[in-house]
Amino acid sequence: MTDVSAPFPQAHGVADGPIRRAAVIGAGAMGGGIAAQFANAGIPVDLLDIAGTQLDRDGPARAGLARQMKTGGFIVDAAATLVRVGNTDDHMHRLAQADWIVEAVIEDLAVKRALYAGIEAHRPPDAVVSSNTSTLRRAALIANQSPGFAAHFVITHFFNPPRNMPLLEIVAGEDVSADTLDRIRGAGQSVLGKTLVDCRDTPGFIANRIGCYYIAMAVLEAEAQGLSVEEADAVIAGFGVPKTGVFGLLDLIGIDLIPLVWGELSRTLPDSDACHRHDLAQSALSQRMIGDGRLGCKSGAGFYRKADDGSRDALDLSSFTYRAQAPAPDLPGGGRDPAALIAAGGRYGDYAWTVLSNLLLYTIEVGAGIARDSASIDTAIALGYGWREGPFRQADRVGPGLIAARLADQGRPVPPLLAAAVTAGGFFHGDVPAVALDGTILTRPKGDQARRSGRAAIISSDVARVDEGEDGIACLRLTGKMGVFSPAVFDALDETLSQAGEWLKALVICGGTPRVFSAGADLALFAGLIDNPDALEAYLQRGHSSFTALRYAPIPVVSAVCGLALGGGCELALHSDAVICHAEARLGLPETRLGILPGWGGTTRLYQRALDRCGGDPQAAAGQVLDLLLPGPVAANARAAQQQGLLRVGDPVVMPVGEVDRVARDVARGLIDGYAPPARARLPVCGAEGLAAVLEAPRADHRAGRVTDHQLEIAEDLAAVLTGGATADPSTPMPEVELLALERAAVLRMAARQETRERMQVALQGQTGGFKAEFCRIPCGKLQFSTPPSFNEAQRKTPVSGCRRLSGSRPRLRMRPGNSATGQRRRRTQPPRPFPPAAPWQSFHRCRSSRPQAWFCRCSPQSTGRHRMPPRAWRR
Repeated sequence: MTDVSAPFPQAHGVADGPIRRAAVIGAGAMGGGIAAQFANAGIPVDLLDIAGTQLDRDGPARAGLARQMKTGGFIVDAAATLVRVGNTDDHMHRLAQADWIVEAVIEDLAVKRALYAGIEAHRPPDAVVSSNTSTLRRAALIANQSPGFAAHFVITHFFNPPRNMPLLEIVAGEDVSADTLDRIRGAGQSVLGKTLVDCRDTPGFIANRIGCYYIAMAVLEAEAQGLSVEEADAVIAGFGVPKTGVFGLLDLIGIDLIPLVWGELSRTLPDSDACHRHDLAQSALSQRMIGDGRLGCKSGAGFYRKADDGSRDALDLSSFTYRAQAPAPDLPGGGRDPAALIAAGGRYGDYAWTVLSNLLLYTIEVGAGIARDSASIDTAIALGYGWREGPFRQADRVGPGLIAARLADQGRPVPPLLAAAVTAGGFFHGDVPAVALDGTILTRPKGDQARRSGRAAIISSDVARVDEGEDGIACLRLTGKMGVFSPAVFDALDETLSQAGEWLKALVICGGTPRVFSAGADLALFAGLIDNPDALEAYLQRGHSSFTALRYAPIPVVSAVCGLALGGGCELALHSDAVICHAEARLGLPETRLGILPGWGGTTRLYQRALDRCGGDPQAAAGQVLDLLLPGPVAANARAAQQQGLLRVGDPVVMPVGEVDRVARDVARGLIDGYAPPARARLPVCGAEGLAAVLEAPRADHRAGRVTDHQLEIAEDLAAVLTGGATADPSTPMPEVELLALERAAVLRMAARQETRERMQVALQGQTGGFKAEFCRIPCGKLQFSTPPSFNEAQRKTPVSGCRRLSGSRPRLRMRPGNSATGQRRRRTQPPRPFPPAAPWQSFHRCRSSRPQAWFCRCSPQSTGRHRMPPRAWRR
């Protein structure tokens, strides 16, 4: 494993970037999060706040740092060592070392201006100063400041949380130097990994200007048209917004912030702005919600609340009382096609049309004043609010012609920009704007289509595409669903590698989307082959052959990993000459959770790396890999993967997701000259004597009842591979091909077990959109659950062996089945009696996302297993 005490490394490209040290003033949620993101990139940062008490003058900043440690602001805990806390009374002199100073204090103009005077006195002459304001204009912030300060001052509006939200809005003026803009753009992208959008100096900038209007308008129109909060949120979800909808989003934001955010925006906008026609801050609805203390998630109740039985209640907007949340309505197009929903009419279609048309007209009305082009608006909304696409692309999906015709039928004016989009065939052609915000139809530059279509495709199928790149570097993209490895993917990989030495000089392997590199083996195919051992062995052998050919190819192979790289996807990366990894990529080998082991060479590759770390000691290396693989590790990010040993310490970690493929090509290009494939390895193993030593801890846990029989079997099979098997000779290194054969045989043996089949079936239910379940790993290690077709039938099920951590604590079952047709439910008036001591259940909570109802086992903080319902007698 990696030494976590070593200095935290910098992300790729940071050392050559424009920022060597940063400072953040204001240690609140935003300021602390921005400081943490600098540290995640490997940039030392000072985090300052107001002075605390005499006993701890750095207390406020220290509290902000602790908050980020608790809430996941840091990619790994080691990154926090780069943050130095201080206060604005004693440590302003530290600003002299900073290349970028970020102000993130309260939204008070006088406070910010006073702080700028202190910054001006200490900052280096060329340091960039930025404000994270979301409501104040740049012109007001720099009033009465020196020209030198103004030339280096911009607004950098981060979104919360700064680590996870990719959008960074930038507001600059004509007085800002070109060097300042270049540095801030370069740092925002390469250091912080953000997508930058240039905004004009207007209230709310882009995302909040349009996003706040959308929320206010959608809420007030739902109330006016008599829709319930569930109905409105279901309709809104069809536009590709987060599943919270609009009422659920307000609960998350905090209803008490409506007067501050929406009120401030209304005060700064002209009277003619459409925001005043949907004034959420002055509405009776918001004022009553605040007056009643219904502030959303922070108060436990808003438009939704969690009921005593774990289900969710919704607020009835007419009576202002809570009732059980109604099921989502059956919407045309499955609730995912706004065009079908609008065409169907009715209450839901009319509401969808109102939201779409009002949002588009408002965006057209203000667009030219807040942004440079339509792409900036759509990008800001999509990234800042988590939408699938912005308002202009939404309009393209419905059809500009249909929208214009319906507006005309209603007697509403058709804006010139919309008319131009009708003529141009849409607001966009692919990713290229088809019309300017002033209504001018744009001509696509010559050659643009050729550039967008990429290089010639050597191989193209539903699951893989190989594009010929520059300098003989090809890119293999795993374009199938979740990038799983089907035989067709292996065909594409083998065919590509067969051209090595001709025109092909290097290969880069990428995922089909930034969210997924590869989820590994085709689980449905694997499960279907379990009853046919010969076919399953052929599938395993095919993966071994392809990955081994990749490992020993005469050309360098580089994996560009973004998003999920699980199972075989992680094994593919382990076989590559280099891995270029996005900082937030999640790599893992969860096979043991299914009852098998990494069987495409991943176990052998990890053992080979562990030997290097352990100085060639086979027993120590086998123990390390066993400890790593038994829990089924899934690293939360690239740095965690390096700490666990799934990535090499030297593998570059890239902050901007859009740069991963480019960096991978550059690395591949640098490996071409003088490249020679690695020699086929012979690995020392510890044999039967070492096997007993490696299994000593798992067997002790089994005797103590901490692991199940099946868990011990998994450990024994895995250890047998790592030690070379019972017949291995410790005095003779074993060819890796023999270790690979042991892997394959172990997977075949493990797959035949009934427990493995059950885990596979549960995993497949989750993959196919049914009830998503994981087996309970701690302490029982088993899942014995089949999704019940109804609540009452689940009551009649007899539980099979489950959690062995017996307790008499009260379960969380508070509900009796009621009338499913009306949604009425009967609740217990008295809490249930404790379970009998022999009951293998400790506590449950109801799964609200599955139908029919499922119940989760909470036998320990680590357990997420779901079991059959306990019998009726236990719940009386």
